[in-house]
Amino acid sequence: MQIGPYLIDPPVVLAPMAGVTDKPFRLLCKRLGAGLAVSEMTTADPKLWHTRKSLHRMDHSGEPEPVSVQIAGADPVVLAEAARFNVANGAQIIDINMGCPAKKVCNVWSGSALLQDEPLVARICKAVVDAVEVPVTLKIRTGWNRDNRNALRIARIAEDCGIAALAVHGRTRADKYEGEAEYDTIAAVKAAIGIPVFANGDVTTPERARHVLAATGADALMIGRGAQGRPWIFREIAHFLATGEKLPEPAPDEVATILLGHLEHLYAFYGEHAGVRIARKHLGWYAKDRPENTAFREVANRAESAQEQLRLTRDYFAALAAGVAMAA
Repeated sequence: MQIGPYLIDPPVVLAPMAGVTDKPFRLLCKRLGAGLAVSEMTTADPKLWHTRKSLHRMDHSGEPEPVSVQIAGADPVVLAEAARFNVANGAQIIDINMGCPAKKVCNVWSGSALLQDEPLVARICKAVVDAVEVPVTLKIRTGWNRDNRNALRIARIAEDCGIAALAVHGRTRADKYEGEAEYDTIAAVKAAIGIPVFANGDVTTPERARHVLAATGADALMIGRGAQGRPWIFREIAHFLATGEKLPEPAPDEVATILLGHLEHLYAFYGEHAGVRIARKHLGWYAKDRPENTAFREVANRAESAQEQLRLTRDYFAALAAGVAMAA
């Protein structure tokens, strides 16, 4: 899949997720097979660009190309300036957020709330495309609610405005993350426009990935929640799509190596205090499919230092490798 001058290979992409797709997680997913990893949502408000949170979100040093940065806001002029600022700060692709269903985002007429105002969508897309020389992509949902699905009209607006690629999460804003993803809507969008389309929603296994590509005709897959606790899903899907064969599940010792490296990067990136707290959700996701999860989550969440968190994690995976269930 091609976005401007960039070949996205494999066409399996980490979706932008606020509070999740920070630099440590993006680098990890790219190393484990993602063809592209989009940054977590960054605000278009210039008053917030120099806060600690924004500075972390805008740190792209050492990231492999292409660097894709998602921006969020509702004012075309402000979003255009945000695009220019992020390109100057290393962004090689700008992604516009019109897919986030969170109330705090939609209540300020941002994210998927924008889908209710098609003329504003056009003004935003045109302003951002005209502001920068790098490719601009757009992420949307199928509509505001099930009575107001307008993904087809939004897709045509995006293409007319020069958007380079479109990601469609197969749910409405009102659906949030519930119910089945609407692959038929994504298929209709793909058939209606000539720019590349990412299919997003419920891609959690290699078999599902193949089904979604066949059902939608999409050019690439975008994976969000399916990568939480399973960053190796990208190499699994890429291998299955290329060969029809499934890779074996990573052994506990490999998972331990991946996770411990992730934790170390979180501490280095955020500092020990914040890194330990941010690591807790990742620890829960890594263990979510195992019967020992509850006990592990309880002990890991009690850790107040990096040293303690690392020790508990090593002990957990050593017990798994030895076939010993952890006691609550």
